[in-house]
Amino acid sequence: MAEHEHTDRHVRVAVIGSGFGGLGAAVRLRREGITDFVVLERAGSVGGTWRDNSYPGCACDVPSHLYSFSFAPNPDWPRTFSGQEHIRAYLEHVTDVFGLRPHLRFHSEVTRMTWHTEKLRWDIETTGGNLSADVVVSATGPLSEPKVPDIPGLDSFPGKVFHSARWDHDHDLAGKRVAVVGTGASAIQIVPSIQPEVARLTLFQRTPPWVMPRADRAISGVERRLHRALPLTAQLRRGLLWSIRELQVQAFTRHPGELGFVERLAKLNMARAIKDPDLRAKLTPDYRIGCKRILLSSTYYPALAQDNVDVVASGLSEVRGSTVAAADGTEAEVDAIVFGTGFHVTDMPIAERVVGADGRTLAESWKDGMAALRGASAAGFPNWMTIIGPNTGLGNSSMILMIESQLNYLADYLRQLHVLGGRAALDARPSAVNAWNRKVQERMKHTVWNTGGCTSWYLDANGRNTTAWPGTTTEFRQATRRVDLAEYQILREPGPKGAAGRAPARRPVEVDA
Repeated sequence: MAEHEHTDRHVRVAVIGSGFGGLGAAVRLRREGITDFVVLERAGSVGGTWRDNSYPGCACDVPSHLYSFSFAPNPDWPRTFSGQEHIRAYLEHVTDVFGLRPHLRFHSEVTRMTWHTEKLRWDIETTGGNLSADVVVSATGPLSEPKVPDIPGLDSFPGKVFHSARWDHDHDLAGKRVAVVGTGASAIQIVPSIQPEVARLTLFQRTPPWVMPRADRAISGVERRLHRALPLTAQLRRGLLWSIRELQVQAFTRHPGELGFVERLAKLNMARAIKDPDLRAKLTPDYRIGCKRILLSSTYYPALAQDNVDVVASGLSEVRGSTVAAADGTEAEVDAIVFGTGFHVTDMPIAERVVGADGRTLAESWKDGMAALRGASAAGFPNWMTIIGPNTGLGNSSMILMIESQLNYLADYLRQLHVLGGRAALDARPSAVNAWNRKVQERMKHTVWNTGGCTSWYLDANGRNTTAWPGTTTEFRQATRRVDLAEYQILREPGPKGAAGRAPARRPVEVDA
């Protein structure tokens, strides 16, 4: 079953994480005829970020029929934008339909994985036991490790403190004074969900977001029956949603000035709900729309206009007992603090646990910024591939499209290893990684994320955009359709002494493709 130990076992492929990326990889492995694999999951169930984020109001900002696998359509989505519980149920359904449960290893957090140069394999240490694998697929995702700012005095706060991704459902906020820190995608869903029940809500806003109306509605029973009876109708619906977003890409990546019309619509959306000119001034961004992710909500602004809500246009800077203070000197007495402050995206903790061929960790290799060949392979880390890697993020469409493109690349990667035969590994050439990264960064110069005048989570500590993809999903799919062996060093396991009596090589042999 899914929770038995895997001490000292060897598998062909080890997948890390059981969110969309990990489960998608598992399905693709089975479709490629590979059954000798495990999915290592630190928690006790599948779902990834859709398991961990269960805060009030949690939902997806991508339409349901686009935020699902093309190979596992769901005709029964209840709403045009699905809630967390529906997406998590979908992932459980995918797990069952594709027979993935025997491959799952719950409560098996990877603590370290090390490349074994002589044996051409990865040695993996987990909280559920140790194992080794020929190939590792890292699908931990960029939205898996919550980020909580280091606030002076926070440790001494007498009330309740938690991050949006670690919501404490046992703690009742009704009638409490609550501080919400952050104004990102999670916060704009949390605020209107808890505002009616709390005594007072103080929102600490470092940077206001651009917010567009959320055209959410229930999908009728007639529509669902039609999608079940005629699957082509669901495919057409998905295709239309995808096409609209593909056409929008050039405004984000090539001509940010075209977003001015969208900006005016966002201001009208705000003006309809926010009548107070002072509050409207606080909530109006000073950067181009799209520089940060455009958020969708029809309830956020109305909630902020309520009498029990205070918007502090400054970040939280200090906690003194039950008093929270902003950088501008504003203070408030609160009983609970909720952080909606995002995740470790450009400094993913898993990188500190991956040790490559030269003994360096992935974090050390990426100290000047994340970089991976076609968003998948890092130089010096043979037979290691990441799903939703560097520069694969999207600003306006579904990440499932990018995941499926990377699964195509993974499948061809494994086919190439099979064709090579014997014990073999592929290590991305530094020149290939650098060439790919230079091309991506050159295209990035013209995008709204780099020219829009904001500081976002797309940017790393050096101000470089190592997160977003500066093109269409079609372009990315074409770029990841096949593995080009010329971009890799082919490593072979040293053999026994040859007929001429030569000693075995001390290192794997590198073969030029």
